[in-house]
Amino acid sequence: MSANITKLVVMLEMQNAMNTKVHEQWFSQGFEWYRAIWVECAEMLDHYGWKWWKKQTPDTEQVILELVDIFHFGLSLRIDGETSFEELAKQLDKELAAPSQADDFKQTLELLAASAVADKAFNAAAFAGCMTQIGMSIDDLYRGYVGKNTLNFFRQDHGYKEGTYIKEWDGKEDNEHLVEIVKSLDTEHPDFAKQVYSGLQARYPV
Repeated sequence: MSANITKLVVMLEMQNAMNTKVHEQWFSQGFEWYRAIWVECAEMLDHYGWKWWKKQTPDTEQVILELVDIFHFGLSLRIDGETSFEELAKQLDKELAAPSQADDFKQTLELLAASAVADKAFNAAAFAGCMTQIGMSIDDLYRGYVGKNTLNFFRQDHGYKEGTYIKEWDGKEDNEHLVEIVKSLDTEHPDFAKQVYSGLQARYPV
């Protein structure tokens, strides 16, 4: 397998594990992953800026974080319980390698949202177009995805579902701690996810 396909397989495995942790029978629940995608698209547009009547500067870092969140939902839409992760990864790799782009980032994002609303689907080509126009690589996606997925696991393990999770530590939200931890690690290390989890554990106040 190519390096990109290997990374995609890892992300698919992690997504399935996360979804299973939230609900063991997640396949049969009919969760509206497509809705999560278009809602995230709308939130992302606010971070990018779309209001022509006021000066706005794109918050690129936040846009990238939102794209990572969308990829979680996109993977969830693609996992069907029948197709192997390797085959799904090959399909995604092919689509991500052929970005679909409109004239600017906002319009490309609308292509992604439109597919989610109209077809209840994850348009990986439009997603890749957004990545290209914001200057995001597959390695950036992998780094961000593994980090956020690990944080999601950490949250679940520490009472997120029960409402007892502490989201702010030492004056910073857990997302900010995550960014600092990820920056300090080698993303190519085979135990990258475990190292992220350990880093979060070391900082968590309880």
